[in-house]
Amino acid sequence: MQFLLFQLHAPLAAWGDVAVGTYRGTREHPGASALVGLLGAALGLKRDDEAAHAALRDSCAFAVGTVDAGTLLRDYHTSQVPGRSELKGRPHRTRRDELSLPREDLNTILSARDYRQGGIWAVAAQALPGAAYSLDALAQALRQPRFVLYLGRKCCPPAAPLAPQVIPAESAHAALTAYLAAADPPARLASLAWADGVAAGLPPHLSVPRKDRLIRRGSWRFGDRTEHMALLQAEADDQ
Repeated sequence: MQFLLFQLHAPLAAWGDVAVGTYRGTREHPGASALVGLLGAALGLKRDDEAAHAALRDSCAFAVGTVDAGTLLRDYHTSQVPGRSELKGRPHRTRRDELSLPREDLNTILSARDYRQGGIWAVAAQALPGAAYSLDALAQALRQPRFVLYLGRKCCPPAAPLAPQVIPAESAHAALTAYLAAADPPARLASLAWADGVAAGLPPHLSVPRKDRLIRRGSWRFGDRTEHMALLQAEADDQ
């Protein structure tokens, strides 16, 4: 069985959660929609290409190994945005386009945004039947990304190359363990989270719903999926 392995390391990362009101939280590790978005940027998929994003979503399933979840940082955030009526029918592909309105048509919104500081994660992607994108093609895209990569928000660029590799392994856990053991410096997993369809190689300690399955990128629609998790660091410390 083949797995695509890559690392995610940044001073700041934001792995979005369900947004309520003006609060924008973050999970402790990236979910499916964040990883599809990252790979889509590496491939050069445009945000309005719904068919390409759906094909990428259905090409692989992910296991995410947390080495260090980092510490939580909360930012009190202010930003200027136009009203929906001002945006209607007007292209706004960039932040500059979005703000190219008279000052009186802009509104100020306040929000609290959470980030993970100094987190380190490793991802194993397993190809699904009928995949439109091969693991080798995804690895090459991560080596030479078409668009700028960031870890959840544009203010969160990677601190190191993603170092993609396609390796054979019996399970995602075995693949990630070998990948991290060969890193400089070597690292080990604190936890492993995986989606249905992934050969994890471990029994889950818990399984929970997570609303991060991409449905429509353009309208920010996400569906539910089941995420399984195993906690590993305590077991390793006991050995």
